[in-house]
Parts: sequence; structure tokens; C-alpha cells
Amino acid sequence: MIINFANTNYQPIVLEKHSPLAEHLTVQNSPVLFGCRTGICGTCLVVIKGDIPLPSDEEKELLEVIAPNNESVRLACQVDLTNDIEITRYMEDE
Repeated sequence: MIINFANTNYQPIVLEKHSPLAEHLTVQNSPVLFGCRTGICGTCLVVIKGDIPLPSDEEKELLEVIAPNNESVRLACQVDLTNDIEITRYMEDE
């Protein structure tokens, strides 16, 4: 799977299907910040373009609080990588 970082100078990275992004994205290879890496802090909030599985009920609950009414926003640490995706850091004014 290819992960592209829109509007950045970061090079795309290639990961195996179902790879946990939180274990592979670092400050050196992506603009995505991570805090807890368990889906409770919201630090890794991103906009994702691409076909990936729907969020879990726990992720949905947090997303409804920190990014209401925005179905393209996800927690990068919770994404099940099933296809090529494009990631953009989420900005609250979007």
C-alpha cells in the first residue's frame, strides 16, 4: 500500500496491507503527529482520501467530539490500511 502526504515534501511510503500506521509513521517520514497511539488523544487527526474500513465505534465517538460532521477525518493511529491512501493533516478551520 502506498501512503502519500498531500501538500508536503514528505516522500510516499510503502507499507504492507493492514499495517498499523502508528508503528510506521515518524517525524522523519511523515507530517502526522502521534500522542497516545491508542485512539484517545486525537493528536493524529488527519484527512484521508482513499478506500479504508469505517472507524470503530470508539473512534467514531471521539471523532464526533473533535471533528463533528467531517466523515473524511480519521485518527491515523486507528486506520486499517487496506488500500493506497493520501493523508493530509487536519486543520480545524477546514
